[in-house]
Amino acid sequence: MAHLPILPILIPLLTALLLLLPPLTTSLLRQRLASCIGMGITLLVSILLLQTSLDGTQIYALGDWQPPFGIVLWADPMATLLVTLCTILAFATLLSSVGGHDKGGMFFHPLFQFQIVGINGAFLTGDLFNLFVFFEILLIASYALLIHGGGKEKTQAGFHYVTLNLLGSAFFLFALGIIYGTLGTLNMADLAYKASQIHADDQQLARTGVFLLLVVFGLKAAILPLHFWLSRTYGAAVAPIAALFAIMTKVGIYSLYRVHIMIFGDHAGDLANLVIPWLWPLALLTLAFGAIGALAARRLRDLTSWLVVVSVGTLLFSIAMNRVDATATGLYYLIHSTLISGALYLLSDLIATQRGQAADRFVSARPLGQNALLGALFVICALTVVGMPPLSGFVGKLGLMQVADGLERLWFWPVLLIGGLLSIIALSRAGTTIFWRVRGNKPGNEPVCRWQLSGVIILIVLSPLMVIFGESILQLSYQAASALHAPPAPLTEMLSPATGGQN
Repeated sequence: MAHLPILPILIPLLTALLLLLPPLTTSLLRQRLASCIGMGITLLVSILLLQTSLDGTQIYALGDWQPPFGIVLWADPMATLLVTLCTILAFATLLSSVGGHDKGGMFFHPLFQFQIVGINGAFLTGDLFNLFVFFEILLIASYALLIHGGGKEKTQAGFHYVTLNLLGSAFFLFALGIIYGTLGTLNMADLAYKASQIHADDQQLARTGVFLLLVVFGLKAAILPLHFWLSRTYGAAVAPIAALFAIMTKVGIYSLYRVHIMIFGDHAGDLANLVIPWLWPLALLTLAFGAIGALAARRLRDLTSWLVVVSVGTLLFSIAMNRVDATATGLYYLIHSTLISGALYLLSDLIATQRGQAADRFVSARPLGQNALLGALFVICALTVVGMPPLSGFVGKLGLMQVADGLERLWFWPVLLIGGLLSIIALSRAGTTIFWRVRGNKPGNEPVCRWQLSGVIILIVLSPLMVIFGESILQLSYQAASALHAPPAPLTEMLSPATGGQN
């Protein structure tokens, strides 16, 4: 159990390396089997790590090199909760890819596993430099996965995506250099403790580093005005990869939680809550423009991408409120929005397959061969996304509205409700066009692939399960949020010499 925190990173890494070696690399069937087994083991380990973290944060020092200089993994309830979310989403999308999307290139499955290494590492890392390292791992894998299968659209989207993220990486390094130069550490727990002790002469420079991090994480999370890459990028990727990318923006949101609440939050002295006043207008504009983008979308895939932007704006409000209850409810909504966005990406591909040349565009086309099945799945997804009871979207949005206090309601309630109304209109238009505006009487004869359908059903079923077990999930979210907002302690007090870095 002592090495449990590193296993969600180590298992997909070893799986990826094995997939690059014969005899696995010469057989797609063997690759599929090994990849699914590896992801299944990662999922089981992630659930076990989540249960273990509820008894206390586990600090894992690689090679027993102690922080602030050693590489440290920080397995607290928030990190382990998001690692479990990532592996659940990855398992469902991997099953969907087995339906045929993995045939576009021989390195699909190794790259998929490397992507999980980067995402899980970003959630579990305990210092900012290794957050940068894991960002680069997940980004490099995503560059290749984005252009999987080839094509002009993917190449153009990939070029813009790579260029923007290289620029973001450069800003990230500048920010890390500034913060290390002013505070003398990049360990997150150590930064949280030392932020309030910064020398007056270094404060202005440290503020610059803090705002640079906001720009970097804003780009990763697709916050307005840094959101313009998302729709084109996610719209170009094959459906399972677009579904997996649904958690990529949440890595940026997680980083905002971790840095601007845990490190530079209420206990950071003169550096406390520097970006919070900026998050309110950014959240409002992101949510509003996301809803308008959804209304203007011409394809179901693009509509889903704009709904991801809406979820990012909603989550920004939970960060801007800067309270335990808002963070806890935000985590619940984060889980919901990630799962249902992934389901919509996968479902849009099933619909496109049966509509022929019209694909998922909002134009009249031939009837769907399995209109009742796909229509029912679409209705469930749509009701969940917009927050209709009794599904998880309703619980998440209602919880966020309830924790808003005083003037916060004047900012949050109207934008959230109007954004929800626009989303309902957009999804209603999409549904009526796809399922009712048909020409001819001959439906598409392509049957729904069972593997692809299984991925959609897994993600959709999790929504009512989030309501049934809502109290337990919210308790877990509150525990994670409480640890995030807790006053920082010296790093030496958090480490237990007897266990070599376990707390």
